[in-house]
Amino acid sequence: MSHVFPIRVYYEDTDMAGIVYHANYLRYIERARSDWVREIGIDQLAMKADGIVFVVRRIAADYIAPARFDDRLEVRTTLTRRSAVRMVMRQNLYRDDKLIFAADVTIVCIGAGGKPVKLPANLRLLPITPAE
Repeated sequence: MSHVFPIRVYYEDTDMAGIVYHANYLRYIERARSDWVREIGIDQLAMKADGIVFVVRRIAADYIAPARFDDRLEVRTTLTRRSAVRMVMRQNLYRDDKLIFAADVTIVCIGAGGKPVKLPANLRLLPITPAE
């Protein structure tokens, strides 16, 4: 199961050369993950009220080609690995079907005391897709 999230590069996303600033790629994939979680029916505000939140544990990223002002991009998110307490997603960013950024993102849930807790049941049931 792959989730697709469109992005438009705005002037504020770029540096003086008109190239997307490196930290903004992380913002793009964060937005895509939030949209994916919402789309599969997880209410993060309800989770937070129950004392559980998602946190990023690790990101391994490859910057392959620059994105520029006014580009139309697409973040494709797939769940590639999962255990009871963590999941790993591959998040690829494309421009015109050309891969320009790739990240493997490890997400865990923590409880009120900051200790790891099990992922929500509906996440533990999602199918795994090999990374692109």
